[in-house]
Amino acid sequence: MPAPLEEESRTPGHHIELVDDNPSPRHDGEASPGLRDSKGWDGKLRVPKSAILTNPEALSDPEYSDDDNVVPGDEVAADEDLLDDEDPETDEIMCTHSRIKSIPALRLERFKKVARICLRQNLIQDMEGFSCLASTLNDLDLYDNLISHIRGLDDLTNLTSLDLSFNKIKHIKHISHLTNLTDLYFVANKISKIDGLEGLTKLRTLELGSNRIRELQNLDALTALEELWVAKNKITSLAGLSGLPKLRLLSIQSNRIRDLSPLRDVPQLEELYISHNALETLSGIEHNTRLRVLEVSNNQVGTLADGLGPLAALEELWASYNRVADFADVERALADKPALSTVYFEGNPLQLRAPALYRNKVRLALPQVRQVDATFVRT
Repeated sequence: MPAPLEEESRTPGHHIELVDDNPSPRHDGEASPGLRDSKGWDGKLRVPKSAILTNPEALSDPEYSDDDNVVPGDEVAADEDLLDDEDPETDEIMCTHSRIKSIPALRLERFKKVARICLRQNLIQDMEGFSCLASTLNDLDLYDNLISHIRGLDDLTNLTSLDLSFNKIKHIKHISHLTNLTDLYFVANKISKIDGLEGLTKLRTLELGSNRIRELQNLDALTALEELWVAKNKITSLAGLSGLPKLRLLSIQSNRIRDLSPLRDVPQLEELYISHNALETLSGIEHNTRLRVLEVSNNQVGTLADGLGPLAALEELWASYNRVADFADVERALADKPALSTVYFEGNPLQLRAPALYRNKVRLALPQVRQVDATFVRT
């Protein structure tokens, strides 16, 4: 006959019990009682202070490898198998993050109508292998690979877009014959000099952000260029833009610019992004009367009175985190701009002194504005 429940509960055994040294109700903030087994163990693994590392060389030798204890991973199929299920009539091939190393191994000659290839985030070092698609290919995207040298593009004269961003390229070479290019991207490489672009007379967009460029140079051949993106480099001067008669957008954030006066060479400019530089004044921008968007945040500008007067077409002014302190200065510089709809002044003394009243004061000074910082004040 089974023992009564009361006796069974007193039978010694390995069980977990709730330890509560203070049975009274717990107050707010008081720690919960812990779980411990019958021997007082709380389930936490503690390494004794006298523990000895069996392979101390792993801490000091960067080349150390414990090959005997490596767990084999899944086998990755060879590159040539990746496109076996692709329609031979396709006009687009996309293989991202597929560990592709060899372009010839993809056997691209099977595809007679491909206009766009995207091989982002692979392990490609050698660009040879696209010539078989020369008659149809116009968009080639090799973003985020391991390319150090530009080679293998000799026959790709129909390309209109080429993206070699996030690679290891130091020099722009062997692309000047690609005269049909309209969009060219070299973001986040190791380029220190703008060069090798002669012949690209149809280029509309050039992206060179996050490189090592110190000077705007060798751009004169790009007579059709509309957008130049060179943020996060080491550029100290805006000189070098005079040969760009169609430039309407310049993005040059996070550089070392102090003087805006060279912008007189591009009076047709419509958008200027020049935050995170070393500007103390906006003087010199008065020749750019077509500007619609001006982004000068995170500089040292103390007044808006210098430079902004003639900019009657201005629609957006982003001037956060500068030294603007006077609402009267804001009104003098901007009240006569009928198209102005958005202003950003967050982080300036005029906002920091009285944040609760700040937006109302901007509304009074600039009644045409619909948005102050991220807040819509009028619909």
